[in-house]
Amino acid sequence: MKLGFVSAILGDWNFEEVINTASEMGYDCVEVACWPRGKAERRYAGVSHLDVDDMSDQNAKAILDHCARKKVEISSLAFYPNTMDGDLEKRAATIIHLKKVITASAKLGVKRVTTFIGRDQYKSVEENLELFKEIWPPIIRYAEQQDVQVAIENCPMLFGNDQWPGGQNLATTPRIWREMFSVIPSPNFGLNFDPSHFVWQMMDYIRPVYEFKDRIFHIHFKDIKLYPEKLNDVGVMAYPMDYMSPKLPGLGDVDWGKFVSALTDIDFDGYACIEVEDRAFEGSRDKVLDSLRLSYRYMRQFVI
Repeated sequence: MKLGFVSAILGDWNFEEVINTASEMGYDCVEVACWPRGKAERRYAGVSHLDVDDMSDQNAKAILDHCARKKVEISSLAFYPNTMDGDLEKRAATIIHLKKVITASAKLGVKRVTTFIGRDQYKSVEENLELFKEIWPPIIRYAEQQDVQVAIENCPMLFGNDQWPGGQNLATTPRIWREMFSVIPSPNFGLNFDPSHFVWQMMDYIRPVYEFKDRIFHIHFKDIKLYPEKLNDVGVMAYPMDYMSPKLPGLGDVDWGKFVSALTDIDFDGYACIEVEDRAFEGSRDKVLDSLRLSYRYMRQFVI
């Protein structure tokens, strides 16, 4: 198993600085953010450490040469938008960029893209599954042609009133995953599994490791801390951020020993990237770097 981090936390660093930081700290890999250039719509989005619009042979070689010198791999190219947005113009632009990310991943030899399925937040699960059947098969066919894996993260993207009522990502539960993989049985279509999102949904995050072992292409190490007194006050129907918060691995409620043990049971030897979204480690360059150092130190006891 190779330990890395998601580059979005280093939004003000350039690509070379991100890779240098990973190398200096001992990380094996980086999941590299590849949003379109422009203003971010939410925290940690809008980061672009690689410009997929300018992936010439020369630029691709320079990227790979720098990674080789620093002995840091690219685990995947990351772009987490809403490909099923109810706004058709936004949806179309998102899909165009996602295909560019897939193309760039193939050119770099990374052959993996981490992303969201997306969701029309004002439609039911059943209606969104119909949308999925329309939108996603052509995307996966394109990925197959490029020999690229597409790994879907299971974050519901429902945190506050701007994402209410349904959230902006359909791929949130094992039941929905089964539906998705029934519609698209392609070996290029799988999961970027983050156990923290199951914690705040009050779900078992160990059992799916075994059921979906052949679909787990990439892992996120992020923690979630539930606040029982807040949950007792607002209930599970409240905005999730009213009763939980993202934390560094080891500072929340995920049992990382059990989770990594399950990964070793299924012989997962791929890429596992720490995703930092802990507000306690924002506000300064030193705090951000501390978050990566502390996360590395904690997770290295499980990932050698």
